[in-house]
Amino acid sequence: MNVIQKYFRYRQSLIDQYIRGDMSKSEYLEANLDAVLALNIPPFRRIDSLDKGLYNYQYFNAMAKDARAVSRDFDDYDLRREQFEESNHYYQQKDQATMAVLKLLDYCGVQAYFINVRSQYLKGKLFEIVIEDYQMILHSANPLILKNLRENGVFTEGMRKSLIDGYINQKYY
Repeated sequence: MNVIQKYFRYRQSLIDQYIRGDMSKSEYLEANLDAVLALNIPPFRRIDSLDKGLYNYQYFNAMAKDARAVSRDFDDYDLRREQFEESNHYYQQKDQATMAVLKLLDYCGVQAYFINVRSQYLKGKLFEIVIEDYQMILHSANPLILKNLRENGVFTEGMRKSLIDGYINQKYY
């Protein structure tokens, strides 16, 4: 088993702890970020395997959530804005990893749909991408990803409850 696969096994154990109520969403996010950083593996420049693509997704998602949480700690508007922009940059990188994963899969074994969210900002924008064979759930609000999902016939219109609704709709800051 390679290092990335070990990370995903550890991540699953964190998810299991979160589901059991042994840790909060904030604790899960912090432990996941620590795990990604402890690997000391930078994101891959070339994504030529699903493991690399899914790792990049998790790496950038963890970094984005951390930067977003840190941005709320600043009283200074400029510092807060700088962290928020850093978070957005990581979310853009996460979306690039999502696109690479979908292309590697050729959209096979993928289903996607909008999800119900409490956030007014994300309402009608956030969608869930389920990669069935890998039991992986990705999220995005990227219009280009949405367009590609629709064009490849894997996006179902309408709103659904997220497969991880309790997690998605729980605040973490």
